[in-house]
Amino acid sequence: MALAFQSVAQNKNEEKVASRVEQLRKAMIDPDQKALEGLVMPLLSYGHSGGALDDKTTFVDKLVSGKSDFVSIDFTEQTISVSGKVAIVRHNLTATTNDNNTPGQVKLRILLIWQKDKGDWKLLARQAVKI
Repeated sequence: MALAFQSVAQNKNEEKVASRVEQLRKAMIDPDQKALEGLVMPLLSYGHSGGALDDKTTFVDKLVSGKSDFVSIDFTEQTISVSGKVAIVRHNLTATTNDNNTPGQVKLRILLIWQKDKGDWKLLARQAVKI
């Protein structure tokens, strides 16, 4: 799978956040409960472009069960800015999906909020809007 990924990481925190974003992308394509749970904060607020809102448990369960099934995910125009223990990531997401065995395509603008927790970056919030 080709990855369309643009990010200008200017310091180590930005590089670490970029790495965590990539780990999340891979975990959403090939879901593993332990990996997903390790990438997100307990108080995760995950907003979908259609208005649905997931918490950590729902987010992980939907991916692991296949209810939300990403076949491929590509990010473009990614920016990362870090302020203390908070990082803001924005990118465009293009994905092929197979939710509940129904093929689809999505194009979204994404806002991710990452928080540094015990030396590691974890996803605290995400909001998607349709392009």
